[in-house]
Amino acid sequence: QVQLVESGGGLVQPGGSLNLFCVVSGSMFDLGRMGWYRQAPGKQRELVAATTNLGRTVYGDSTKGRVTIASENAKNTFYLRLNNLKPEDTVVYYCRGVDRFNDEEYWGQGTQVTVSS
Repeated sequence: QVQLVESGGGLVQPGGSLNLFCVVSGSMFDLGRMGWYRQAPGKQRELVAATTNLGRTVYGDSTKGRVTIASENAKNTFYLRLNNLKPEDTVVYYCRGVDRFNDEEYWGQGTQVTVSS
């Protein structure tokens, strides 16, 4: 029922910043937890940043201190800002939402970020 669509990925130079967007179909309020994850080829999907049911934010070690997340419920959009990007940030970034009532997971198709000169 719920669909998540990521966008905003692209090419950015090392040290630059990029904003990613996750547009949620349906009510974003139903998603009690939302987060951004990433997965490089041949590696496990890892946490970038996500909210908890208590409204706190958790961060993955690889991107801690370099990311900001925010929600704009009126636009059904969940944002990720990536700062001080490094070549190792060249991965596909995925949006994740968890239904607050039944804990069902929803994933977007991903958006590619490439950090290169």
